[in-house]
Amino acid sequence: MTTHTTGIAAGNAEMAAAWDGQEGDQWTEYADYYEATGPDYDRALLGALEVDDASEVLDVGCGTGALTVEAARRVPAGSVLGVDLSARMLERGRSKAAAAGLSNVTFLQADAQVHPFEAGAFDVATSSFGAMFFADPVAAFGNIRRALRSNGRLAVMAWRDLARNEWLSEFRTALAAGRDLPAPPSGAPGPFGLADESITKERLSAAGFTEITLTSIDEPVRFGRDLDDAWTFVSALGMTRGLTHDLDDAARASALGALRDSLAAHETPDGVRYDGSAWLVTARNPKGS
Repeated sequence: MTTHTTGIAAGNAEMAAAWDGQEGDQWTEYADYYEATGPDYDRALLGALEVDDASEVLDVGCGTGALTVEAARRVPAGSVLGVDLSARMLERGRSKAAAAGLSNVTFLQADAQVHPFEAGAFDVATSSFGAMFFADPVAAFGNIRRALRSNGRLAVMAWRDLARNEWLSEFRTALAAGRDLPAPPSGAPGPFGLADESITKERLSAAGFTEITLTSIDEPVRFGRDLDDAWTFVSALGMTRGLTHDLDDAARASALGALRDSLAAHETPDGVRYDGSAWLVTARNPKGS
């Protein structure tokens, strides 16, 4: 397996091992599903990059490269560097870029929180639902800011709180199997790492960013073409596996049955859809930095 070119951020070893292991493998296997869950979020994030033909873009937590490739199409005279912890996901990204005939894309296996990027190398840094997982957000965003040119732009998409994301709350309710599941903490590494507006602004400011804005993007999240297609995907999610692994056979069957019932209730002519809500986070590296 390819080794990381740099070290891992303090406190991030377990998450790095998961993404360069089972979680990254699962995302790669179901990449087509993941990449189809939120096209409206992707469009909003791409629109916020504000690139020109020659822009240099850094894509943090690029995964299987869907956003990386789309960004590269928009900067034909520039380039895009996609960074992720998962060797297998990066290989998928390289294949995607090659199939698209793009030569201005590079993929690097590294922890963007601590990787020694060249100072002032990029016009834009972006992340699609990846920056939520930073172990030390202030240090991580500070490292990314130093990689930006003076007046460089940051554009990040991250989930808002649990109550605003029907897909996540319904999945958790179905899989609880009578247990009282604690809500994932806001601000901690995970799906709600950037959910709290005031905490996120404080952290970005502490990392040296200015002109910090959080805009709500409320769009559906799609899990498959129909019930059976969605079940193939959702039943294999890390969340599904994680919340059922310690249940006995009867409780697990009941929880999975409740989850499938939820998917059935959200089946529409346009696929299995739930309400979702995310922050589009934008900021600037100050001029003269």
